[in-house]
Amino acid sequence: MNQVYNWFKNNQHCLLCDEPAETALPLCSGCETELPWLGAHCAVCALPLPAAGLVCGACQKQPPAFARVEAPWRYAFPVDTLIARFKHQARWPLGRLLGELLERHLQHAFAEGLPRPDCLLPVPLAGRRLRRRGFNQAAMLSRWLGKPLQLAVDEELLRRPQDTPAQQQLDAAARRRNLRGAFALADPAAVAGRHVALVDDVLTTGATAEALARLLRAAGAARVDVYCLARTPRPGEH
Repeated sequence: MNQVYNWFKNNQHCLLCDEPAETALPLCSGCETELPWLGAHCAVCALPLPAAGLVCGACQKQPPAFARVEAPWRYAFPVDTLIARFKHQARWPLGRLLGELLERHLQHAFAEGLPRPDCLLPVPLAGRRLRRRGFNQAAMLSRWLGKPLQLAVDEELLRRPQDTPAQQQLDAAARRRNLRGAFALADPAAVAGRHVALVDDVLTTGATAEALARLLRAAGAARVDVYCLARTPRPGEH
């Protein structure tokens, strides 16, 4: 059985181009190189910037409640398409591939000195959206990260009791208004004094991460980080 498993693991094809994959991941080296890796970005919110080691103007003017965002990619082709297919077409192998690459990114970040959190908290979906989609992509990413990173995952702590409109078509101010009172904690005492990390697929304006981080910090969380697959650039930047 182990021989069969190892054969399949070492004879995979790239999920993007269908060429043979040279590693245990279903991704060839050519397609991996072509992914929109984040590069220079804000040291706090991961907004793409012209040079590394800087903090963007928004984070300088009003520091967010979260300490740091970790994301491997800019939200651009083909990562944006892969995420959309994972979320809206239930293409779980694509999500699993992205999750494994995010796990590799975080392993490197931890080795470079990023503090390890005590727990991963997936960003919750509203009930109606969860029923329609059938799964929470953030919860699935958290599970795929938790085991190899040896981190606890709590899928029940964060709640989204309000069925607010989808965020995609809203500007930054409207997103913040849309999220007022949208989230709740099942057990506020569970985060007191702890370092937690939110897990989501994409960080756009940061409104969702900020709302959740404020809630967690108000309950006594010592630190809140954000782990996501991709960070959206400013409009017009690629």
